[in-house]
Amino acid sequence: MSFNSKLGRTVLPAILLASLALPASAHPGHDAGGFATGFAHPFSGFDHLLAMLAVGLWAVQFAARSENRASLWLLPAAFVLPMGAGFLLALNGISLPGVEAGIALSVLLLGLAVAFAVRPPLTAAMAVTALFALFHGHAHGTEMGVGVATAYAAGMLLATALLHGFGLVGARLAQQLTVPVLTRAAGAAVAVAGVVILVG
Repeated sequence: MSFNSKLGRTVLPAILLASLALPASAHPGHDAGGFATGFAHPFSGFDHLLAMLAVGLWAVQFAARSENRASLWLLPAAFVLPMGAGFLLALNGISLPGVEAGIALSVLLLGLAVAFAVRPPLTAAMAVTALFALFHGHAHGTEMGVGVATAYAAGMLLATALLHGFGLVGARLAQQLTVPVLTRAAGAAVAVAGVVILVG
């Protein structure tokens, strides 16, 4: 079975099911700092949502230009894991300078990377992605409020991985339709949003 076929039969249905479950699990009746709120939080802000989608798009561009498909999971992992670290920093009262600016820049620069199909060495891309993820994770930790940190973090990281998956699926579909320019167009839109966030 080809990679594209596996993607369509396993990853896409899982993403769709999880996204359908979001409204049901995130209603106000749940613990304000629990899993449901943590899961909903990345979807609630365009800055978080767009950056995470862009990581998925960029990962597919990397894989398409090389024989190594490891970027399909290495780039998303380079976001998810440091995001957890940033969350822990905030939880322990350790400040991180320039969080809001870092988040806005992440949207702009990740969008530009996708729009221009930039492909630096994978390790460099992972390092930049990890730095941006620290800012996003710190912001989530700061905004968590009162609640169970472990449950909140689990929901937050699951939603983050899910958004990366949306980006992966979108870029792969664009490739299957032989219109990869759609991925670049999406990156350009993300970059424009980053400018708006920066100057807003």
